[in-house]
Amino acid sequence: MSSKAKKSEPRKPPSRLDTPTDLSSNDVRDIAQALNGILADAFALYMKTKNFHWHVSGPHFRDYHLLLDEQAAQIFAATDDMAERVRKIGGTTLRSIGDIARHQTIEDNDEKFVAPLDMLRELVADNKSVVEAMRKAHKLCDDKEDVATASMLENWIDETERRVWFLFEASRGQEAGH
Repeated sequence: MSSKAKKSEPRKPPSRLDTPTDLSSNDVRDIAQALNGILADAFALYMKTKNFHWHVSGPHFRDYHLLLDEQAAQIFAATDDMAERVRKIGGTTLRSIGDIARHQTIEDNDEKFVAPLDMLRELVADNKSVVEAMRKAHKLCDDKEDVATASMLENWIDETERRVWFLFEASRGQEAGH
């Protein structure tokens, strides 16, 4: 995270953006904060995955290129549902690249060259980190009795674990000389 970026507190929506919910304002604040962190990491992971997709090279180029493109599309597709869930419960969500930077925990990779297996390993670690954040958010939602958000998180966890599995298997097969 950039030293210029500062963590911001969750915003109370202006009355014109206030959405009716049976969750308490504290619950909305806590859940929105957790989801906004996951959303910021989703955008950071999307960009990193696309970066690696654009810059992968080597004998497995086509397989990795297609895998990373498929995964980036899946990550990006989830972002709208994440942001809309924050709004449905009455919170406000991310508004800019700077806002993403203030909330993301996934580290950017600006290297000029990253070896393909290093790309896959880094994405395995990043996706596992996202799963961990999602599990914490799920527990929070369970504690706050927000079953709808918990249900959505279950689906996102499953999708993310699938990405981990594919990335891991793709990187493992190369190490074994397959």
